[in-house]
Amino acid sequence: MKVCALAGGVGGAKLSVGLQDALAPGDLSVVVNTADDFDPWGLRVCPDLDTVMYTLAGVANPETGWGLVNESFAFLGMLSGYGENTWFKLGDRDLATHVLRTQKLGAGETLTGVTAELSRALGVPGRILPMCDEKVSTLLKTPAGLLEFQEYFVRRRQGDEVLGVDLKGIEDARPTEAVLEAVSGADVIVFCPSNPVVSLGPILSLPGMRGALAAAPAPKVAVSPIVGGKALKGPADRMLSSLGHAVSSTGVAAMYEGLLDGMVVDRADEDEGEDIERLGMRVLATDAVMRDRPDRGRLAREVLEFGAGLGA
Repeated sequence: MKVCALAGGVGGAKLSVGLQDALAPGDLSVVVNTADDFDPWGLRVCPDLDTVMYTLAGVANPETGWGLVNESFAFLGMLSGYGENTWFKLGDRDLATHVLRTQKLGAGETLTGVTAELSRALGVPGRILPMCDEKVSTLLKTPAGLLEFQEYFVRRRQGDEVLGVDLKGIEDARPTEAVLEAVSGADVIVFCPSNPVVSLGPILSLPGMRGALAAAPAPKVAVSPIVGGKALKGPADRMLSSLGHAVSSTGVAAMYEGLLDGMVVDRADEDEGEDIERLGMRVLATDAVMRDRPDRGRLAREVLEFGAGLGA
């Protein structure tokens, strides 16, 4: 079974590793958000790509879900000694990824090509696909003014109310051929439980992406990142509220209306089933909280079985 997953951040990485465990080697393609990429100290850093890559390679820090296990921070300590503000935590081993990526991009390679090289070297069996090769940047409108995503997310600890989202460069970006092939060739397409505003939102905002998904014959299933009115991780619930969306699985489903055949929700939100079905989606209620790797594999298998049934 060929599966294409859309992902961003820790929630997307967790389900992606469950999908990888449930599938034959090479049958998973993960399309990853790149709109939170940025360039601290001149290095091209791709937080969502790296979180997915490290997780699928089995080298991610299990306590944080991002970064590398057993990391050290001597580089940052030296930068701090020079008087630099080191609010973004680049680990010493993690630094190798960013140095190589920056070097290869500077030599004319595409982000898609560089990501394939890095993930292959780490032993990832499937494909990790940047949503596009062009630069797209998420800018958030807040009472404090326009904030770059990492400034909001890391430096200011997601404390600002988000009043709007501007995707700088999105009009000139396009899904890569690899992304379009993964979408059109999939047997099931999975929207991971990632933030629908700033993780999956940029992917779906790429010109041509919604059309490609609509045209794909595969059944499309989303896993809700909202459980009992709360985000399992990150600011998705606060963003949904401040942007006028319902903070619920139904609210997330409404954002994907017209694209999905099915929605997976936690049993805590089983009573939302009828409202979601009125949006044109079938509903599966299960334990959607991924506490450990067996949980991730179990949820992935349930999602794939549900999706395959929608296409039968």
